[in-house]
Amino acid sequence: MEFRLGDKVVYPNQGVGIIEQISTRNLSGQPEMFYLLKLNGSGMRVMVPMTNVASIGLRRVARNNEIGSVLGFLHTGAITNVPDWKSRFKGNAAKMRTGSLKDVAVVFKSLLTLSQDKSLSFREKRMLDRSWQMLVDEIAVVRGMQKDVVVSQLAKTMEKSNLKIPAVS
Repeated sequence: MEFRLGDKVVYPNQGVGIIEQISTRNLSGQPEMFYLLKLNGSGMRVMVPMTNVASIGLRRVARNNEIGSVLGFLHTGAITNVPDWKSRFKGNAAKMRTGSLKDVAVVFKSLLTLSQDKSLSFREKRMLDRSWQMLVDEIAVVRGMQKDVVVSQLAKTMEKSNLKIPAVS
């Protein structure tokens, strides 16, 4: 997949960013093309070799209809949680690495549902926070909305499913 300057992309498990620069670097003795991304959430800059785009899972931001599908899932979609926290964490971590907005939504809803019944481990709390931030960031970018408006809309969507959004960072 090729990107152009200014394209909005998702770097799996990190969030939404923008292609700021496309350049050639000679880091390993051979010239190689790189994308320079600036991540929205952290302001961090990341260099991604063009040859690694597919393996990393770098993708364009979702389309508006995909956002609608994800919101529908958050409202009415069924989830199942694995009882063993280590297996559950491993499966959720794999979903977060895919970069798929739907997978991020599955992780978010499953951890949020679980958190309503019992305390999450420290690592699962961090993953819940990360999945929440990734959902908010991508929806805000795709729909051209302020993050606080997206947060409010997502909270209402989750309340319709009888789930309360905890205080997330």
